Amino acid sequence: QVQLVESGGGLMQPGGSLRLSCAVSGSILRPNTMGWYRQAPGKQRELVAVMGNGITTTYADSVKGRFTISRDSAKNTVYLQMNSLKPEDVAVYYCYARIVSSEYWGKGTLVTVSE
Repeated sequence: QVQLVESGGGLMQPGGSLRLSCAVSGSILRPNTMGWYRQAPGKQRELVAVMGNGITTTYADSVKGRFTISRDSAKNTVYLQMNSLKPEDVAVYYCYARIVSSEYWGKGTLVTVSE
């Protein structure tokens, strides 16, 4: 059974940094795509950043220049380095993986940005 386990969320002051990690287990196939989505209170889930098997990445406009996605394919792990955090980054961040045509989600990790 495929599982995605996130870690690294928490509380940070505005302007600070956090790094999220997500490890995929239970699959003999390497994910085609891995990435991160987030859902803020009262809002729909939205894409933050995704990365394909190569170096192709897609970022939400709101995080470009501040967040960086990276991937360790050998470990089936994806990371999200979040710098210059803003109050509007507060959300539950969900790890995402697509393996062939199936999609999988982590349970989410909360990121809070506050003084």
